[in-house]
Amino acid sequence: MTSRLYTPIWSKYRPAILKMMIDSDIQPQTYRLSNHEFKALNPKQKGGYTFALQVSSGSVLSGLKDSAIAQDLWEILQTSPKAVELIAAAKFEFAMDREFVLHVNKIPTANI
Repeated sequence: MTSRLYTPIWSKYRPAILKMMIDSDIQPQTYRLSNHEFKALNPKQKGGYTFALQVSSGSVLSGLKDSAIAQDLWEILQTSPKAVELIAAAKFEFAMDREFVLHVNKIPTANI
């Protein structure tokens, strides 16, 4: 299912992503990633690198099917006990825009 092409990048940024997940309790978080890292791994990537991945209760709600980048992020998150714990307790959205800015947003579940 997963490409595993982008897992080295997500492994490198995992501590920052975990901090963003924790801090997103207060407000949505953003982090500028290095576009050259993604482009170096897959210079022939078509259609850009953007994605939006929603996860909750330990599983993916949307955004996994069409994005190898999102699939690899999900795989790395599952290797972190802290990330698994956070996702089990809340709904999160991970998104990367065209400028390679990663957005982490904790979505309040009380309003769902």
